[in-house]
Amino acid sequence: MAAGGHRRPRRTGANPDSWQRKMSRQLEVKDPARLSDGDEARGRLLADLPVTERRLRLAGASTTLLEGGEGPPMVLLHGGTDSGGVSWAPLIARLSESARVVVPDLPGLGESEPVVEMNEVVFSDWLAEVVRMTCEEKPTLLTHSLLGSLAARFAIHHGELLRRLVLIGVPGVGPYHMPLSLLMTAIRFDLRPSERGGARFADWAFLDPIRTRHRDPEWFDAFMAYEMSRGMVPHVRRTMRQLIKACTKQIPDADLRRIDVPTALVWGRADRMVRLQIAELASARFGWPLQVIEDAGHVPMVEQPESFVRALRAAFVYGEPR
Repeated sequence: MAAGGHRRPRRTGANPDSWQRKMSRQLEVKDPARLSDGDEARGRLLADLPVTERRLRLAGASTTLLEGGEGPPMVLLHGGTDSGGVSWAPLIARLSESARVVVPDLPGLGESEPVVEMNEVVFSDWLAEVVRMTCEEKPTLLTHSLLGSLAARFAIHHGELLRRLVLIGVPGVGPYHMPLSLLMTAIRFDLRPSERGGARFADWAFLDPIRTRHRDPEWFDAFMAYEMSRGMVPHVRRTMRQLIKACTKQIPDADLRRIDVPTALVWGRADRMVRLQIAELASARFGWPLQVIEDAGHVPMVEQPESFVRALRAAFVYGEPR
């Protein structure tokens, strides 16, 4: 049963392994060449977005970022192996209607340059440069999953650079313990990346990956192809190992109470990677408003983009949290 009392949809099949094989087949990218061509997959995902792409050297690392729209700045940080543009693709057009969106790829991930180590200090220097070089005023920072833990620490020490903070599925704001089976999935994929391993991650990330795929098979296949292509890259896997180690530790309550930037939480009701209970506890402890996305897991911006936009509007009224 998921946090909040909502049961995960019952799976059919003789056993979980047979269900997993069925899902892996349905998520399979039909053309093998497409699976290895991450550039082609990314190009399809970003083709119609109202953004321009450029590279900047920020804090010593060559960084790929997308920019588009007009209005108050909004920086969107991705949470995993993929690029910011891919993670936020379903929302970029909507958000750019009323904001200037800046969507960088973290060094070591996506299309940005590899780094020897990604930690709190490196991240903080890099994000400060992102803000200074791309935003004419303090931005709203939307941040997902592992990078959200680093972003929360950034807000503790550099809140003067931010207007608002939105945390989505972030483990570090509570007493997080990575599920053992998720940890084993990560270890297996790190040792031997495979399409089936990618399907296992999709099962953890999405409430129902097959249903999500059925809404737009071509888009979802390109999304999965890009995820797999990045997961095959050694320096990306190295950076992910470093992030898992650094970002799954609980940030002390005393430190989180030092965040003086208006902060909101947005969570998928059925998030299995970072349970809703983490967000509920953080909301109660720190007074941060919590918006829960129904019928969504760990990636609500991909699974339920319209509901996600409504949640952002509900969390902030006239620029301040409710």
